Amino acid sequence: MRENMNEKCAVVGIFGHEEASKLAYFSLHALQHRGQEAAGISSADGEKVHTIKDRGLVMKVFNEENLKTLKGSSAIGHTRYSTAGDDSILDAQPVFARYDLGEMAIVHNGNLTNAEEVRNRLIKRGAIFQTFMDTENLIHLIAKSEKDHLLDRIIDAVQKIEGAFSLVFLSRTKMFAMRDRFGFRPLSLGRLPNGGYIVASETCAFDLVGATFIRDVEPGELLIFEDKKEPISIKIFEPTPKHCIFEYVYFARPDSSVFGQSVYETRKNMGKELALIEPVEADLVIPVPDGGVPAAIGYAQASGIPYEMGIMRNHYIGRTFIEPTQEMRDLKVKMKLSPMTDIIKGKRVIVVDDSIVRGTTSRRIIRMLKEAGASEVHMRVSSPPTTDPCFYGVDTPSKDNLIAANMSTQGICDYIEADSLAYLDEASLLRSVNAAADDDNYCTACFTGKYIV
Repeated sequence: MRENMNEKCAVVGIFGHEEASKLAYFSLHALQHRGQEAAGISSADGEKVHTIKDRGLVMKVFNEENLKTLKGSSAIGHTRYSTAGDDSILDAQPVFARYDLGEMAIVHNGNLTNAEEVRNRLIKRGAIFQTFMDTENLIHLIAKSEKDHLLDRIIDAVQKIEGAFSLVFLSRTKMFAMRDRFGFRPLSLGRLPNGGYIVASETCAFDLVGATFIRDVEPGELLIFEDKKEPISIKIFEPTPKHCIFEYVYFARPDSSVFGQSVYETRKNMGKELALIEPVEADLVIPVPDGGVPAAIGYAQASGIPYEMGIMRNHYIGRTFIEPTQEMRDLKVKMKLSPMTDIIKGKRVIVVDDSIVRGTTSRRIIRMLKEAGASEVHMRVSSPPTTDPCFYGVDTPSKDNLIAANMSTQGICDYIEADSLAYLDEASLLRSVNAAADDDNYCTACFTGKYIV
């Protein structure tokens, strides 16, 4: 059972660079936080599409030798955190296929809300599926399309799907990038130092490979990349922006810009808003690392209460084979997060986190801080209560396992053993991202249950 909410994946596309697969590899390193279960890259050399993918982190899947086999001046890549499909190599991406027009690979970030319906129609038409991924629907839709050209087939296919999708397609000679009409998941366009192009889920990938940000791919827009040409833009759908606000709260890296704004600055704004609407007398503000750091800085700045790194995180803790008894779960939290006793002892502490999903980790952190000598521990959360699961590309526990869907704020406070608990409200969250209270350009379904599709 998942402890937290997790982003499904990251996508990247490189076009017009002699070392495209290597740039895709480094870009995936920058985007590793969006998915840790599997990684893959497909490259194209004008005659063939080459693919390597496997379970595990980017560094485990690729090495200098196998990257040499990914030849060509264009490449697409993917890191996966499963929300649809099995945890198997077959469900890793890119999804590759040979069909009547040649060879093609696809990477996808998001979830198709009509995936089962589309799959069943395709199976009735004779399609044979190899995976449980909704992404495979696109391969079959393109292969079975009666259009003569790949571009027309891609347009035909995306007009039959619904939900959240940032897609990058790779043929032997071209690359295509697209976002759904709502722009749920981020996708940005950049220029490489040699004049080639990159598209990626987050701009932190641009920084690593020295690319210059051009703009976001617009909701409903399809970009076509061809050799020695500027990207061609086609509007497939009228844009109706409903950006996932949880990208700002949790998913994106702080050094990225998504939906046109700095993630770090928006998270600091959330902390400032939280301090204004939910103040409490205390001696220290400390973050739950790493997600709570920018909001805790903002809270400290707005409240005038000193900020300290009262909890240190060990970044080298992975999964454990030890039987998950309550005692062992508590021990694993201590392995991952260590209190700085000299700073905390005898202090009234405000601990800031980005969200509370199931509540069990928050309770262990608060117990740990009190065991370290904190006289009071006040929990402040820089987002509203998470009450509803997401269907647009986020791995969310069911509503039964979302603590805020089943308990009042006071009930949660008692459960996590805090001296007080307070959340950011929806209006303050929207102000934090420079949106008005009646702004409908963001999807807030995980806080409100108001689903777009």
